[in-house]
Amino acid sequence: MSRVLTSNQKAFLTHLFGEAYGDARVAKRLAGYSDETNVGDVLASLKDEIIDKTKLFLAENAPKAAFAFISAMEDPTQLGLRDKLGAAKEILDRIGLVKTERVSVETTSGVMLLPPKRRNDEENDDDYENEEGRPNS
Repeated sequence: MSRVLTSNQKAFLTHLFGEAYGDARVAKRLAGYSDETNVGDVLASLKDEIIDKTKLFLAENAPKAAFAFISAMEDPTQLGLRDKLGAAKEILDRIGLVKTERVSVETTSGVMLLPPKRRNDEENDDDYENEEGRPNS
C-alpha cells in the first residue's frame, strides 16, 4: 500500500524526474520547499518513492537503449559509439535484460567425467596424510 504524500513531495518527485534532470536541489526549489529545508531530509523522506520512480524511469528508457544497439549495427562509425553502447548496456542490465549464455551438454552415456579436484592452497598440509598413512609434518 502506498503512503499519502504531501503536495510538495509529489511536486518534488515530478520535478526530480522532469525539468530538474535528477538534481535534488533544483527539484526542491521547483517543488516549493523553503530555502531552510534540508535537501537530505527531503531525499530521506522519499527514499522508497525515489527508488521506485528510478526503476520506472530506467524501464521507460530501455527502448532507447535497445535502439542504441540497432543504431550501432546500422552505422558502426558514429562518434562516441563505445560510450553510447556502454551506457545502453548498463541500463538494460539494471532492468534485468542481461545477456544470457547457454551451455548445451550432450551425452551418449550416463557418465560424465569431471577433472580431479585440486587442493585448496590455503589448507594446511597437516590435513593430508603421506603414503604411509601418517600426517605430513
